[in-house]
Formats: sequence, C-alpha cells, structure tokens
Amino acid sequence: MMELYVSTMKINHLETTPFTDQRPGTSGLRKKVRVFQQPPYLENFVQAIFDTQIDLKGGTLVVGGDGRFYNREAIQIIIRMAAANGVARIMVGRAGLLSTPAVSAVIRKYQTQGGIILSASHNPGGPDGDFGIKFNIANGGSAPEGITEAIFERTQAINTYRIAEEPDIDIDHLGTHTSGEMSVEVIDPVDDYAELMEQLFDFAAIRELVTSGFRLRFDAMHAITGPYAHEILEQRLGAPEGTVINGEPKPDFGGGHPDPNLTYAEELVAEMFGTNAPDFGAASDGDGDRNMILGDNFFVTPSDSLAVIAANAELIPGYHGRLKGVARSMPTSGAVDRVAQKLGIECFETPTGWKFFGNLLDAGRITFCGEESFGTGSDHVREKDGLWAVLAWLNILAARKQSVAEIMKEHWAEYGRNYYTRHDYEEVDSDAARGLMQHVESQLAGLVGQQLDGYTVSYADNFAYTDPIDNSESSHQGLRIGFTDGSRIIFRLSGTGTAGATLRIYIEKFEDDVAQQAMDAQLALADLVNIAERFSELKQRTGRECPSVIT
Repeated sequence: MMELYVSTMKINHLETTPFTDQRPGTSGLRKKVRVFQQPPYLENFVQAIFDTQIDLKGGTLVVGGDGRFYNREAIQIIIRMAAANGVARIMVGRAGLLSTPAVSAVIRKYQTQGGIILSASHNPGGPDGDFGIKFNIANGGSAPEGITEAIFERTQAINTYRIAEEPDIDIDHLGTHTSGEMSVEVIDPVDDYAELMEQLFDFAAIRELVTSGFRLRFDAMHAITGPYAHEILEQRLGAPEGTVINGEPKPDFGGGHPDPNLTYAEELVAEMFGTNAPDFGAASDGDGDRNMILGDNFFVTPSDSLAVIAANAELIPGYHGRLKGVARSMPTSGAVDRVAQKLGIECFETPTGWKFFGNLLDAGRITFCGEESFGTGSDHVREKDGLWAVLAWLNILAARKQSVAEIMKEHWAEYGRNYYTRHDYEEVDSDAARGLMQHVESQLAGLVGQQLDGYTVSYADNFAYTDPIDNSESSHQGLRIGFTDGSRIIFRLSGTGTAGATLRIYIEKFEDDVAQQAMDAQLALADLVNIAERFSELKQRTGRECPSVIT
C-alpha cells in the first residue's frame, strides 16, 4: 500500500461561518457556486459527514453529480478527504456523472454505506449559478432530519478537516485507482440504472411501439439524463437518433434553467403544441429526479401522472400483482386517492419531501409515490426518478395502444378530474414572503364555516403529519384552506432556491361531470386563483402582478 500523507487543515469560523444562514435539509445544502468555491465551505460540510457517519470508515461511498459547474473539482476534494478519513472504497461515476436516482440504485445494488450527490437539482448552473451537496444513507434515500441535524451541528463545532495530499484521480476512464490506501472505482454511470429499468419494464413491447412509427421526443435540458436517455431510448429501445434533444450534459446546462415545466422546457413545449407534434414528449431536470409528460397538444399534470401510473400498474411487468399502496405529498392533488380507493389499497398524504416516502417504502406500505413538483417514483430506489416515470408511460402506451390524451380522458371519465395548478413566485423578497404567510395563517382561525366568494370553508390549518412508521411528527408543512366541495387552496414557501424566497400557491377543484372535464385548467380554476390572491394580499405584499411559472 502507498503511504498516505494527510493534512489537517484549520477552520476559522469567525471568517467562514459556513452554515449559520442555512441548515442543510433533506434536499441538501444549496448555495451559489462562488460560496462553495471559498475554502473551507465544501470541506467543512464533507468533514462533518465523515465525523458523524461512522459506518463510512472502512466502508464504501458512492459519489457523483449532475455535471454542473464545479462538479469535477468538488469530487476530487471529496476523494482526497475520503482517503484521509478512512473510507475503504469510493465508487465514482465516469466524468463525475451520476443522476440522483442512479446514485440511489448503485447504493442499493452494491449495499454501500451511503453516497454523496453533487447537485442543486433544477436550479441553474454555471459560474454564477447554483451548486449543492447532499448525503444519502444506506437505503439509497436522502438523509433524514436526525442525520442532517447531526451534520449541521457538527459544522458549527468543527475546527479542522482532513485531506490527503494525493494527486487528482482520472475520473474520465473506467477502472480502479488508489488514493493512498483507498480504492477508487470509476464506474459507468448508466449501466446499473439501465439494467434496473430493463427488469421493471416491458422493453420488448416499448421497442415495438417506438419502432412502429410512434414518434417521441425527450428533452434532457443539457443536464444529467442525456446519457441515460441516449442509451435507453435510442440504443436499447431503438428510438431514432435525434429522439433525445439537448442530450449533452453541460456545466451551465446550455444557459438554460433545467426545470422540466411548461415555462423552462420551452423548446419541447413548442414542438409538442405545434403542428405535426410527436405522439409523446418528456423532459427531465438537472439531476434526473423530475419529469414532465406531454402528449400531442396535451400536458399531463404530475398529480394526474401519478394517478394514471397507479391505475395501470398491472400493465407494467415489474409491478404486476404487487401494488401495495400509494402516497402523495400534501400539495399534490387527490387524483391518486381516488385510484387507491377503487383498488382498495392504502393511500398516504405526507409533507413535501421525499424522505417521508422513504419510511413507507422501507416498511413495504407503498409501491408508488409522487409529489406535484414533477417528482414520481416507486420502491425500486429511494429517490424520485424522472426517466422511470417516462418509461412507465411508454409501457402503458405500448400496452393500451392509445394516445396520451385518450388515456387521460378515459381516466377522468372513470375517476373524475382533479383540476389542478401551481403558481410559483420566484425570488420574492424573503421578508415579504414570510409576511404574506403570517398574514394568511393569522386568518385561518375561525374560518371554518365561512364563505369565500360562494365557497364554504370546511377546514383551515397548517398541515401537520405523524409518521405511521416511526411516529415522528412534522408540523408547519403548509397552509391549507379546504372547501366543502373538495376544492383546496394551499400556500407554501419552498426551500429549493438560493436567492430570495419561492412562494407557491396550489389550487385544486374536483369535477366528476364528464361534460365539464374538457375545460382549460386555468379557466376552471380562475375563481379560486382570485380568492387566493385576494385572501393573501399577494400583489400588495410582494409587488408581483403574475407568477414566474404556472403549471
């Protein structure tokens, strides 16, 4: 073995105070790139992981990211720190690339002691963009609050970090290297994930569909799913070259915003709502855990997507006969609830955050889960999975031999339609956003029984959740106003941005009359949108005349 030289570097908290302004949550620590580039910001957080996660010493760690700016440099730092902290083996995606669901898949397949993911999810990249880091535990899922709190507390007390004086590792070619006594294995970022997808879905049926003249388009948004989509859609499933657009991961995501929604995936949306549109379109985000599903001139809401996948689970080989239950985040529409009720399976409403699904998945209580922010997944990994959702839809389309619109309309006719929209107000002044939330909450008491523009309030609260597995409690998860006809208005502040605050308003209305199910969603929900804006004094308090993004 090579002799390992380790430097113990001092951390001056008076100068760096790295995390006093942001507790690392289950979505990880996200800041501007320039913040992470200032030593010892990244080093502090990584050392805190090694100090608190004792199983990593002598164990195996998976490391990869979405390829955004500073990804490669951060990986080299993590490798040298892992060597200095006694990690026995690191598995790194070639070129530093691994999607978030692929990291989860690799952790679970090789039973490693955890993984570090470098990504700021759907946030913009580049030298002036965002960067992020999070730790996933041995089940492949995001670290729960107990672990992230321990890491945070350690960052406040730590005064040194350990790093090996070793040269950079060649991460651009497959093979095994050493950093001191630690083994560094550079793995293909796609292979393990692609093999897992082949075990779940009917690739033969999908291949027959995509080679029969069926036209599809996948927009990787110059983010991590490009290599995965090229291999799976174009190589293994036989879709024509060019099916995948924006398929090369770039450090700045090609100057775009890698969030798969109707606003930021504008190239795909223009094609799918133009003349001679493909039969099926989809997009995924920066780290590959989100998805958007489109048909010819047709948008499928994430809430409806989850419900359709659950309703058609028997058509997917990997889930035939084993749909145990479903779960959705509280702001997600109740569309999947109606499927669960008809199928006689459990349905759970959780706070936003994939970790809440993790306990239910590990306990075998649910098989599918999803959230309205374009996240859908199953028990195959412990992260939401964008490409998995795309393949689920392709499997359903291949089996039913109908269009996306036909499947959705039949679904609404059977289960009813949950009209649904989300209005995002990005980079709102933080004080103004908090003031709006306080104003809304102050009015909830005594609201039950009152009418708002003809809608009678049946409940009004700040959502709280007791985990049915470990009995842990989570409060203050979103302000809800529910009406007697099943309609809802929800207000939440999102923690995924790095500048200002993102205010999200969710609107939902149920319609079981087939004759009324073809209305445009924004038109159907216009009266509830007006109630939400007036009730919250949104324009006066934020100065915003319209949302940044409407989905």
